[in-house]
Amino acid sequence: MIKDFECCGLHEVCEKESLLADGVSEENYYEDEELDRFRGRTAYSEEEVEEFREVLYTMRTDEVAGWVRSLELRRVPLPDELKDEIYIILNNF
Repeated sequence: MIKDFECCGLHEVCEKESLLADGVSEENYYEDEELDRFRGRTAYSEEEVEEFREVLYTMRTDEVAGWVRSLELRRVPLPDELKDEIYIILNNF
């Protein structure tokens, strides 16, 4: 479940920017080390977004929150194009 928190009034935006689940505090290993090359990036090409999407849709639903957390700990930002998809997955889990 998405972590509840106080918001600035644009709650939907805030939720999408904080896709992390409660209790996910450790970096776990996901077979996605190829994404580490995107550390610190601010924008992605369509092909690069598809790389993230491929990893996302090959994992179990219960792994998504941990994967998002792992990317954050590794300083690999999610492509904006995937945030809605991840938000839906986490809210339906």
